[in-house]
Parts: sequence; C-alpha cells; structure tokens
Amino acid sequence: MTSHTDLIPAAASGSNASHGARRGKRRDKPNPLLGLSHVALAFWALLVVVPLIWTFLDAFKGAGEITGGNPWALPHSWHFDAFTRAWSKAHIGQYLLNTAFVVAVSTFFTMLLGSMAAYVLARFQFVGNRFIYLLFVSGMTFPVFLALVPLFGVVKQLGMLNSYVGLVLVYVAYSLPFTVFFMAAFFKTLPTTVAEAAMIDGCGHTRTFFRIMLPMAKPGLISIAIFNVIGQWNQYLLPLVLLAGKPDKWMITQGVANISVSAGADSDWPALFAALSIAIIPVIIVYIIFQRQIQSGLTAGAVK
Repeated sequence: MTSHTDLIPAAASGSNASHGARRGKRRDKPNPLLGLSHVALAFWALLVVVPLIWTFLDAFKGAGEITGGNPWALPHSWHFDAFTRAWSKAHIGQYLLNTAFVVAVSTFFTMLLGSMAAYVLARFQFVGNRFIYLLFVSGMTFPVFLALVPLFGVVKQLGMLNSYVGLVLVYVAYSLPFTVFFMAAFFKTLPTTVAEAAMIDGCGHTRTFFRIMLPMAKPGLISIAIFNVIGQWNQYLLPLVLLAGKPDKWMITQGVANISVSAGADSDWPALFAALSIAIIPVIIVYIIFQRQIQSGLTAGAVK
C-alpha cells in the first residue's frame, strides 16, 4: 500500500521535470533580436571589408582600369610600380617613419601619464577626486576641431609650432581623457589585498604601482594602447594645423591627402590607392598580432 509520503517525492520530481521542460522550451525559442544583431553585424562587416578590398585591388591596376574599366574587377595585369611611386616620389616612406616615431612617443607618454592618473583616481580618496575624474571624462565629449584655433595659438606662443614636440604634447592631451576613463574603471576591478600586502612588506606607493599594480593591469594597458595607436595614426586635423609649414615632417595622413590633391591633375590614382594601402597595412598587422590581448583587456573589467 502506498503512503502519502511516498507520493510527495514523485509529485515533486514530476513537477521539477515539467518546470525543466518548460524552461528548455523557453531556451529553445528563437530570439528575433539575436538574428537582427547578426544581420547588422554582417552588414557592418561588409561596409568595412569591401572598401578595403577595393582599395588594395586598385593599387595594382593601371590608371585606365580605374577610371575607364570596371572598378570591381580584378586587375588585368598586376602592377607594382604604384607602390614605388607612392614610396619614393610621394615620400610616403618618409611620412610613414615620421608617423611611427610620433605615435610611439606619444602613446608611451599617454599610457604612462594616463595609467598613473587613473590609478590615483581609482584607489585613493581625496578632496576633488570626483571633480578631476569628471573633468577627464568631459574631455571625451569635446570635439577636437572646436579647439583648433586656440590650440594653434597656444602651440605657437610656446614656440612648438611645426615641431614634433608640440604635436606629441597635443596627442597626449587629446588621448588622456579616454585612457584615464578606461584605466580608472580597470584599476577598480583589481584586488586591493595585493597592494596592501606590498605596502606591509615595505613597498612605497610608487614601487607598488610600477612593480605590482601596473603588471596586473597589462590586459587593459595593451587594449587602450592599441586604441591610442590607431586613433593617433589616423589623425589628420591636428598634424595638418600644427605641421603645415614643414612638409618634411608631415604625417602619413598628410602625405595621402597630398597625393589625392595631385591625383586630380595627374590622374595617378594607382599611387593614391597604393599610399592608402601602405597606411592601412601597419594598423591591420598590429591589430592581428594583439587581437587576443585587446579582447581580453576589454572584457576583463566587465567579467571581474
């Protein structure tokens, strides 16, 4: 004879099974928003990839194929002389080295100063902490072209016009707001016990930061450094205003723009596309090399 107590587990298990089946059905139900997001991402990928492929293909074509033929067709014969003209006659090689030097120096100082400021704002409480943090964040909302005229006057008064020093300082100031904003959020996710243990062992604040906290923030540092490199590499307005009088010190964006102006008269469109390819390839290589570090750095703060 079956008692009531014997029926309770069976009923409970049956109820749990029914609830599990209903949850499984809810999980299996297709989400229309997920499909729309995939379509949007695929469309965005096409918008990015198709112009890149078109640029690279046109760099190997003749001038007549670009203007008179099918712009989406493959080259009838692959020409490499456009890269030679862009590198030597248009001085893209020199502009590439100039840009690499300026971006390397400015990125180093941006990450050094930005990480130090972010660490102090994230881990220490003092009067004006919130105000300084909001001041950095507000710098992200200020378009750079609105400050070109006063910026030109300040750099000129300092005697740094048409010099790499002035451009580097402006690049650092331009990149600091986003660096401080991101790194402050990243430093807040790091455990405080490690820093406290280092202080107990006799480490000062400076040694704790450089020997303990900065290595722990390596994923975030790499991610923001890559974003700063890409942003400064593609910057056009700032070098156009601050280096206009020194063609030998131009950045690669100025060199490409100079070719685009002359291409209208000389019709050397292959050299223009070759210059664009030379400017794009280093950034793509850097992103491919550090792709995993960028993704881990961007997700580390959210996961922690």
